[in-house]
Amino acid sequence: MDAPLQFADIAEPRPAKEGLEEAYAVINAALDRGERAAALADWDRLRRRYDTWSALVHLRFARDTADAAAKADRDYADALSPEAAELEVALKRRLLADAPAVASIVGEHALRLWETDVTTFDPAIKPDLEEEARVSARYTELLASARLDFAGQTLNLAGLGPYAEDPDRETRYQAERTRWGFFEANAAELDDIYDRLVKLRTGMAGKLGYLTFTPLGYKLLRRVDYGPDDVARYREQVAEHVVPLVGRLLEARRAENGWDRLRFWDEALIDPAGNPKPIGGHDVLVEQAQAMFDGMDPRLASFYRVMTAGGFMDLKNRPGKAGGGFCTSFPTAGVPFIFANFNGTNNDIGVFTHEMGHAFQNWESRNQPGVDYLWPTMEAAEIHSMGLEFLTFPGIGKLVGEDSANRFRRMHLIGALAFLPYGVCVDHFQHEVYAHPEASPADRHAMWRRLEKVYLPWADYGDIGFLLKGGRWQAKPHIYGSPFYYIDYTLAQCCAMQLWVKSRQDYAATLEAYVQLCGRGGSAPFQDLVRSAGLVSPFAPGALAGVVREAASVLGL
Repeated sequence: MDAPLQFADIAEPRPAKEGLEEAYAVINAALDRGERAAALADWDRLRRRYDTWSALVHLRFARDTADAAAKADRDYADALSPEAAELEVALKRRLLADAPAVASIVGEHALRLWETDVTTFDPAIKPDLEEEARVSARYTELLASARLDFAGQTLNLAGLGPYAEDPDRETRYQAERTRWGFFEANAAELDDIYDRLVKLRTGMAGKLGYLTFTPLGYKLLRRVDYGPDDVARYREQVAEHVVPLVGRLLEARRAENGWDRLRFWDEALIDPAGNPKPIGGHDVLVEQAQAMFDGMDPRLASFYRVMTAGGFMDLKNRPGKAGGGFCTSFPTAGVPFIFANFNGTNNDIGVFTHEMGHAFQNWESRNQPGVDYLWPTMEAAEIHSMGLEFLTFPGIGKLVGEDSANRFRRMHLIGALAFLPYGVCVDHFQHEVYAHPEASPADRHAMWRRLEKVYLPWADYGDIGFLLKGGRWQAKPHIYGSPFYYIDYTLAQCCAMQLWVKSRQDYAATLEAYVQLCGRGGSAPFQDLVRSAGLVSPFAPGALAGVVREAASVLGL
């Protein structure tokens, strides 16, 4: 039997601009000779190697943002990226000119993606792209630099997590004061970073012929089957069907706890007995997860063994590590990597199962014929992650203890509903920002406060000044580094909750539909992938209302 692939063994040499140019010249020469299939195969291998190298570079930086060598490598990759994009877009334009013949090899959907891609780049914006990457990285570094004195310890932002949902109300309050005190102390730089990013992106959109950044932002995310009007209607559905329900849930929580008012620092404490926590620390959780997946499906179970045996996870929180969690992949190897920051809260389980969903999809679709199909667009990708969060419900006792399993399931369902208004608020805010790029930082904070009143009318920040001034959005990395990538989570949540509803009726059939969806990768647009799994598009009338009714019934509302 072959030894399992090890993360430590994955390596790609640093590419140079000259080397990329030579490789593309060879591919173009093959096309000149009419050797389409061979040229496309060579190009696919080249892209896989480049993407693997880039993923390794950015992962190493995220694992230690204070590592000077890792930062230098990231800076080099960010500078090379526009050069690689120029070569890639030029080849896509050539291939699109020969569309019928090329489609017979790569498929129609790949051409739709390329048609979108070629509208997002011009050599004139190369310096802007490099600057955008540099400024975005500064935001990551700034948040990772946080050193917060709390409860006799020095913590980073992730380390505050357990205290923010502590059963003791005063502890929660002080944790939030400490967290937002860091943002208050860095408010000027946070405003400056975002102002520069908005202006950079708006300037690039203008150079490409767009009136605002919004259409360019949608194209960069390869959204080929819906647009801003569809998203606006979806936000309206959240405001109509979800905001009132979440308001009732929060009022019930206030009454159950005997609070005179529900404050912002009370929202994270969903369970009056204290949010269920993992059954143990990192090592216990990683071991117990194998038992959970063993009970779910042999494909999930064997994949998880590949991940653990090969060292394809970095889940422990530590100083200097970038915040949050994500899944990345190495297309030359076919095995993904999960990054997280465990802090001993239920969020460890949520992030772990979420990123495992991304990873399992990438594993199942690793044999898709081209690199464009390895990942779907992001709203479809989030179905795999959020869907697995719900599909682990039957075995979740392995991670939280059987006596806490029902409490965890209820907490997760409430959290899923409560997330939707916040998620669409983040999206609406970005539409407002890029519709008014001339706005001042103070104007943007006012925009956020106005939208909070629509989607988060219960938000009561007490005396936390930074939040009262409309600064809450500045803790959301997506707003800085991945513009318009956030509505994706809410669209996927609608689909994931449909999987949850179906799993309550026929778990085995639902899990099989999920695995098949993962295997399709990015071989079709979002709404086609949704329908292929027997789900209803979130943009369809009643799709959101239906899952909300089911959730309200289960929660006894």
